[in-house]
Amino acid sequence: MHLRCISLLTAAAGLALQPAGAVPHSPRDQDAGTCKKTTVAILGGGIAGIAAAQALANASVHDFAILEYRDTIGGRAWHKPFGKDKDGKPYIIEMGANWVQGLGNPGGPQNPIWSLAQKYQLKTQYSDYDNISTYNEHGYKDYSHLLSEYDDAYDIANAKAGEILLNNLQDQSAQSGLALAGWNPKKHDMEAQAVDWWKWDFEDNFTPLESSLVYGCAGDNLTVNGFSDHDNFVLDQRGFNTIIKGMASEFMKENDPRLHLNTEVTEIQYSKDGVTIHNKDGSCVSAAYAICTFSLGVLQNDAVKFTPSLPEWKQTAIQKFTMGTYTKIFMQFNETFWPKNTQYFLYADPAMRGWYPVFQSLSMPEFFPDSNILFVTVTNELAWRAERQSDEETKQEIMAVLRKMFPDQQIPEPTAFLYPRWSTEPWSYGSYSNWPPATTLEMHENLRANAGRLWFAGEATSPTYFGFLHGAWFEGRDAGQNIAAIMQNRCVNVESDKLRECGPRKHWETLHGTTPLADYSALTGWMADSFLNTNSE
Repeated sequence: MHLRCISLLTAAAGLALQPAGAVPHSPRDQDAGTCKKTTVAILGGGIAGIAAAQALANASVHDFAILEYRDTIGGRAWHKPFGKDKDGKPYIIEMGANWVQGLGNPGGPQNPIWSLAQKYQLKTQYSDYDNISTYNEHGYKDYSHLLSEYDDAYDIANAKAGEILLNNLQDQSAQSGLALAGWNPKKHDMEAQAVDWWKWDFEDNFTPLESSLVYGCAGDNLTVNGFSDHDNFVLDQRGFNTIIKGMASEFMKENDPRLHLNTEVTEIQYSKDGVTIHNKDGSCVSAAYAICTFSLGVLQNDAVKFTPSLPEWKQTAIQKFTMGTYTKIFMQFNETFWPKNTQYFLYADPAMRGWYPVFQSLSMPEFFPDSNILFVTVTNELAWRAERQSDEETKQEIMAVLRKMFPDQQIPEPTAFLYPRWSTEPWSYGSYSNWPPATTLEMHENLRANAGRLWFAGEATSPTYFGFLHGAWFEGRDAGQNIAAIMQNRCVNVESDKLRECGPRKHWETLHGTTPLADYSALTGWMADSFLNTNSE
């Protein structure tokens, strides 16, 4: 789902505080009285955590601590050096967030990520999704008419999604909504399946069958209509996280003692009175409030213990939503053997949907000219498969695909090859989240809601921009503003022109189905008595 001054950035890049040395011991050997004290503990130094800290600082709340697992801030906006340019210097490529999505129109609202990109002079380039060529196992094959067929059906399904949302009707899977609108690719029509992947999975990380029609369309519409339909690919050799470091530099100094890097949280104790965080190195932090910005993947994998256990309504919401893996596999060659003026290449494998389906060229003049860099994207099952096997095995599978796509070319082995293993990263366990079908807004409110003084923020908690980097920014800011307003007695429970309406976020102890028990009967073909008797014994 996809995602920077020099003096400020130099200072921001050096923001660090190694945890104070201590004799390792069990968190249970300590109580809150011996822990470092702070007013607000922010768990995670990604864009949600930094936006939360910035909101607190803007409200004159400066007593906070940021606890970050890794040795740098930025979260899933994460880069690595790769390959070499003509001078022998490596390129910087993004392992995670790589696009600014929905930039904003002149005079209209601007995506905050785009505003930050402009502020810190982040180098980006427009992604032209219409500049795409189509291939199958025999080489070039023009099935671009299928792209138009999908777009026509999507327009109809999108309007239906709006009707469902407006009238509080039952949600559908995106697959069913598209089928009813006229896009129903047969299982053996692999060219149509490739188009289906490009048009849906490439953005949402999951198949249409696994995605909500209503919220899949809504999230896209709110970004496209609220900002714009332009996405820019980040090329900046300082890295995408330059904008996050730039944000931090506005309210934190170099080596700021409030930033704790290389700090792995192992347990969070929370109540209506405060929060205590225990870390793997034996240190702990006692706070009046905490904002947990951990990814949905971290929460789903029980990587952190909560004491007491999170309420059942919260645990259910955490497990109900889905965390996907979106993997970009980068290759550099000693030549550009693919068409030099084409940005995207769509491959329809004869046997497997999503088998190394979309390649993107970075060797174009607007990107990294003559870099000979190409990357391919895989998601979920095929991303997990690539993670389980060696780089060499993955490379040979991709090379076999490229040799089918370009049968008349002598394709050399890549000189550099790199991809992340997102689902195994203990600070992430995946790339970004997805909204499954038939999952209501009430369920998402439970995902977003606080437990006592423990608040939650991130891309997964954004109802409006679910799965987007700008969704994480909005959610971090909102949590920080809420806590500051509560602390400063600026909250009311009714609308006011002078006071902020805020406070604990709403949750639902019990969520009910849409059909009352009285409607389950022999007349409807449902032997409810037999089912209920069986399950009550």
